[in-house]
Amino acid sequence: MAREIGTVGVVGLGTMGAGIAEVLARHGLDVVAVDADDARVEHGRGLVERSTSRAVARGKLAGEDRQALIGRIRFTAALDDLAAAELVVEAVPERLDLKREVFGRLDSVVAPTAILATNTSSLSVAEIAAATRQPSRVVGLHFFNPAPVQRLVEVVRTVVTEPSVVEDAVALARRLGKLPVVVGDRAGFIANALLFGYLNNAVRMYEQGHVGREDLDAAMTLGCGLPMGPLALLDLIGLDTALQILETMYGQSKDRLHAPAPLLRQMVAAGLLGRKSGRGFYRYASDEPSPVAGNGAEPLASPRGHSRSMRTVGVVGSGAKAMRLAQTAAVAGSDVVLVASDAEQVVLVVERIRRSLDKDVQARLLADEERYAAFDRIRGTARLGDVADAGVVVAAVDEEPPAVRSLFEELGRVCRPGAVLATGGSAAVIECAAASGRPSDVVGMHVVDASPGGGLVEVVSTVATSAEAVAVALALCERLGLRAVRCGDRAGFVVDALLFPYLNDAARMLSEGYATADDIDTAMVAGCGYPKGPFEVLDAMGLDVALATQRALYAQSREPGHAPAPLLEQLVAVGFLGTSTARGFRTYA
Repeated sequence: MAREIGTVGVVGLGTMGAGIAEVLARHGLDVVAVDADDARVEHGRGLVERSTSRAVARGKLAGEDRQALIGRIRFTAALDDLAAAELVVEAVPERLDLKREVFGRLDSVVAPTAILATNTSSLSVAEIAAATRQPSRVVGLHFFNPAPVQRLVEVVRTVVTEPSVVEDAVALARRLGKLPVVVGDRAGFIANALLFGYLNNAVRMYEQGHVGREDLDAAMTLGCGLPMGPLALLDLIGLDTALQILETMYGQSKDRLHAPAPLLRQMVAAGLLGRKSGRGFYRYASDEPSPVAGNGAEPLASPRGHSRSMRTVGVVGSGAKAMRLAQTAAVAGSDVVLVASDAEQVVLVVERIRRSLDKDVQARLLADEERYAAFDRIRGTARLGDVADAGVVVAAVDEEPPAVRSLFEELGRVCRPGAVLATGGSAAVIECAAASGRPSDVVGMHVVDASPGGGLVEVVSTVATSAEAVAVALALCERLGLRAVRCGDRAGFVVDALLFPYLNDAARMLSEGYATADDIDTAMVAGCGYPKGPFEVLDAMGLDVALATQRALYAQSREPGHAPAPLLEQLVAVGFLGTSTARGFRTYA
């Protein structure tokens, strides 16, 4: 049974330390708050007083409770005042030498039974613990910023941490109303290890000119439902902080995916640190960010003057994306030729679109007359030649590459000269372009989501795609109310190229025994604000889909860190594919 802790020490009263002290006192613990000198102590006291004043103003804390909270914190510059503390949380700056010095001193101040905890976000807890005579009583207790608000706490166990110490740390976190997750002592623990690998990958993608900054951020917010795009998030975190965390992680893991992108180093050297310096990937002269000069292709305004090309739109495919795309185009006023594989499929697809339009009317997204007009504009057919007069033809199919190439070879023959041919699947666009015999007319329109007003399409250009074809694709997206993201032709385009390595890293983390699937999912939802954890996403999409995408990414990059996680390979090999088979990373009844 975990012990009941009454007095807790906090060393280091910056933003994190002051926040931790506030959380502890808010939940009835006596706190001894220590910093190096009187000036720093007073600064920490001021942080607590301002934070609690804001809580009172927002109605989150009563005035008398605020006074009681502050009364439970004893502010001091003397480390010896921690002698009676049953647990001490160190929150000094992220420097290994400084933390080891603090722990060496604490070791001779507190009782032998006291727990020593470090709030490090990326340093090795074992290396910090080695500065003490009793490393078995040292544990990581990583609060997230701001500590009074964020619920996640990573409890980090080293190879020598006593199980009872971990149990006590977990119990304390729960007493504070937090969500504790237990993780092994590895670079970045859970949240930072997964988050910063993804952020570093995004910087590299932008640095290489594959996608513009605003398009990159829009791709991940609209395509994955993330609260912020990666470049905007880096500006919020601070580019210097991100660089420091990545350097620490790379120093421990030697994984090239954690080696900081050169652009990140250059921006930090130039003083472009993000919001705190007023400029990073964006400029912050006001509350709203605006782009600053830098690498990467800037998004172009959606061109106009292509209405003739969009009077008739061809859609090839019978899946959900093809149906939604056809419906959206018809509602927007285009005549749609929808090509399915055979007559039976045509009837099924058209009927599904009719039911979908009915639901939109019931949800008051469409008026009755708009529904009927849209349905009348859709013509279902099993003959590919019926798209001959369309100005744009989107092949929204995800078949094997040979089948897709064969489809584009036929489209190149049957479609009128100048018609834009778009591939809506994940196949390499250049292969479709070469097969068509008219590569300048071929563009990628990878439909991530075809919901009007909130949908996302990755508009992909190859080395042979004409500017006119890109302009037509952008104009079609604008007409359909879809957000277009322009990018180059590479495996995964933007969304999948950033999403799947993150999912693969989570699978590798699980297989290496650092944390459970539940704790990893909790860490990413509670700590990073993700709508779903990585294993919830993997099981829902299908592990076979994830494995195929990750193999394609690895085949192109040959980065060792992009090699599919062995656990993912093994689960697919035995038929555990996720929710569709009732067994994936989890078992479903």
